[in-house]
Amino acid sequence: MSKEIRAFNFEVRAEQNDEHGHFLSGQPIVFDEKTDLGWHDEIIERGALNGTDLRDVRFLINHNTDMIPLARSRNNNENSTMQMSVNDSGMNIRVDLDTENNAESKALYSAVERGDISGMSFMFTVDSDSWDDLESDHPTRHIRAIGKVFEVSAVTFPAYEATSITARGLSEALEGAKESLESAKAEKAKVERDKEIIKFILED
Repeated sequence: MSKEIRAFNFEVRAEQNDEHGHFLSGQPIVFDEKTDLGWHDEIIERGALNGTDLRDVRFLINHNTDMIPLARSRNNNENSTMQMSVNDSGMNIRVDLDTENNAESKALYSAVERGDISGMSFMFTVDSDSWDDLESDHPTRHIRAIGKVFEVSAVTFPAYEATSITARGLSEALEGAKESLESAKAEKAKVERDKEIIKFILED
């Protein structure tokens, strides 16, 4: 199943605690908001994370899977360096950064604190979706169930002002959506053909 990437235009915040160190917090997944992804709108439905595989999720920068993760959630337990929580508005995360021993963590914390980085994103698969207005030039996709979240990233370039795709590019990041749309259109065409066949048989 294709991996997809989405970056939302929400604030990622830098926090400092003298006792516990440096943290980032934000909301990488937002429910029930229609967002324009260029050639289609998309809504992640409330409940899309029910049953999602969140057993092992990394925290990266710009989806760079070659880098050492800056944090990691393993079964979201209390010892994980990234904590995730899901509520009615989406998923929130809190990332414990090792700014003392990891230069990339220190640089990221500084960039977020200064406002140089202000977006977050996530890589995921879709288990269930549906489409509205398939015959139009700008259909709407409803993501009803997210299968797995692989990683969450702080991103430098959300490509659009509203909900957006990261700087990796539209075609790569939306490949899964395009496959889903083509499949939905093919299924709709099949249903229409079947209706015509049945109509022809009944008329005959």
